[in-house]
Amino acid sequence: MPLALLALAIGAFGIGTTEFVIMGLLPDVAADFGVSVPTAGFLVTGYALGVMFGAPLMTVLGTKISRKNMLLLLMGLFIVGNVISAVAPVFAVMLLGRVVASLAHGAFFGIGSVVAADLVAPEKKAGAISMMFTGLTVANVVGVPLGTFVGQSAGWRTTFFIVAALGVIGLAGIARLVPDMPKPEGVRLRHEVAAFKNVQVLLAMAMTVLGFGGVFAAITYIAPMMTDVAGYAESSVTWLLVLFGLGMVAGNLTGGKLADRKLMPMLFTALGGLAVVLALFTAGAHNKVTAAVAVFLIGALGFATVPPLQKRVLDYAHGAPTLASAVNIGAFNLGNALSAWLGGIVIAAGFGYTSPNWVGAVLAAAALVLAAVSSTLERRSPERHAPATAPSPAADATERPVAAPH
Repeated sequence: MPLALLALAIGAFGIGTTEFVIMGLLPDVAADFGVSVPTAGFLVTGYALGVMFGAPLMTVLGTKISRKNMLLLLMGLFIVGNVISAVAPVFAVMLLGRVVASLAHGAFFGIGSVVAADLVAPEKKAGAISMMFTGLTVANVVGVPLGTFVGQSAGWRTTFFIVAALGVIGLAGIARLVPDMPKPEGVRLRHEVAAFKNVQVLLAMAMTVLGFGGVFAAITYIAPMMTDVAGYAESSVTWLLVLFGLGMVAGNLTGGKLADRKLMPMLFTALGGLAVVLALFTAGAHNKVTAAVAVFLIGALGFATVPPLQKRVLDYAHGAPTLASAVNIGAFNLGNALSAWLGGIVIAAGFGYTSPNWVGAVLAAAALVLAAVSSTLERRSPERHAPATAPSPAADATERPVAAPH
């Protein structure tokens, strides 16, 4: 494993911690600011929307500098956002801090995915991407549970100060280990935008929105679901988040490995399994054992889709992948925002804390349908819907994309 992948994983660890730690702290934050739990859920929605809009914005702004320098700038923005959240005097300021931190998220993973893929041989690209995302998943095994424990013991503000410190460590790791890869020559904004004309790129992003939305429909409200429905003590939420994180790690690594062999069959299995588990979780949440098993499986099946979907976008936007890669990260978070919002609606409507699981099941099933559509298009028209090949440099004269050097 190139050391640069380790550096990217360190940055992903910090970002993953701040993204997911809020799940276990929602009741504490809501009580501190005097708002309801569904209102506090806007801290999840706001972060996700910030990632969605920030991913293309920050990527475009970074087209004039090297990828390494852009990664360093993004980590700096991440640190500032978490400090704002930690010192927020009112809920609105904390929401602002979450949005500031989120602006770094999409571009970091988008640019990082391209860098990771460029560091290895073509047949190992999905595995390299999964190694970077391992930092995100390990954050859910270590960073998020510890952050939840610290937040419940010493106050949630302490957690966000610690997250900011993680950002400093990530910044140092990138500065030390990531090579200074020059900005690709000949790839311009119009080439990056042209990738979105490919229907397979759009289908992959739609699968990302719906599939990952299924995960967050349930996990956003895991704290009240586990305490009020399953009967766990508040202190047990920390270990349930560890279980979710272990599922994420297992699913991410498995998904990366299998995606380099049989990408679409693995996607069908993960999305179908996710829809079934979420549907069953509505009843299973009333039992401690089945609730714990479901939390693990949701993490595993949900994150098994991350490397293949990211690789699929890179494959079909091969000539100019940076913007498409970053936007796909935004798509993950659009799914988060959509499902957190829908989950809050059904809870507020009086359907109970288990009702977001049905929302998630429907979203995952819709993603499975899109996967079937994408696969059908490939079979019926392989020439039109095959992964893009890199055009020659001379293509720039006719406004066609130029492949980034590998």
